[in-house]
Amino acid sequence: MAVVEQTKAPQPPAHVAIIMDGNGRWAMARGLPRVAGHRQGAEAVRRAVRSAGELGIGYLTLFGFSSENWRRPAAEVEDLMGLLRYYLRREIAELHGNQVRVRVIGDRTRLADDIVALIENAERLTAGNSGLALTIALSYGSRHEIAEAARRIAEQVASGQIDPAQINEDMVSGHLQTAGLPDPDLIIRTSGEKRISNFLLWQAAYAEFVFLDTLWPDFSSEHLEAAIREFQGRERRYGAAVG
Repeated sequence: MAVVEQTKAPQPPAHVAIIMDGNGRWAMARGLPRVAGHRQGAEAVRRAVRSAGELGIGYLTLFGFSSENWRRPAAEVEDLMGLLRYYLRREIAELHGNQVRVRVIGDRTRLADDIVALIENAERLTAGNSGLALTIALSYGSRHEIAEAARRIAEQVASGQIDPAQINEDMVSGHLQTAGLPDPDLIIRTSGEKRISNFLLWQAAYAEFVFLDTLWPDFSSEHLEAAIREFQGRERRYGAAVG
């Protein structure tokens, strides 16, 4: 009797991070105000979170608002903050019901007090959930994050809590806002741009990148699946030579 060899299905990446780009261009192409693109982008967030859970991804990190985005026109920033309030109020109950754990990284000192309160409530409510770990980067810049980690380590050295000889990569990672999260395996950027834009600079050391021409409001489960298939077709060597 012939033995049929069973091929094990490739595993999805444990941690996918997405730079969500193209809301403004999506709106402009349709003759709509930029806020319309941001609204549609919020719907794409819902699709991405749902799809990630269905595909067995353990960690999803979304770049929602960068520290550089504060330089945008005040009216657009206010529209974005309004959408953020709406999302945090409307979506958290559903995320909680689906066992999603919510975490927000970034500089909260620049966010309004009511937004910070909504974030803290979302994190507290979902902390014990066992499903997808969703991290949202808001008012986030990776250079600032690394500089803050270095400052905290320097303060501990100055106070005698640690010896400089103890400082290593694990210690630096443990002082970043992503402490406790695995580094991303796959980083996706939409809209056709091919740059990292100050996002997870330390954590992305060995990530695979997939750049999509699709604008973020049009991002679907099919786009996520296609990016994962491309990831699965690559050989990750982590600096080692080819055998």
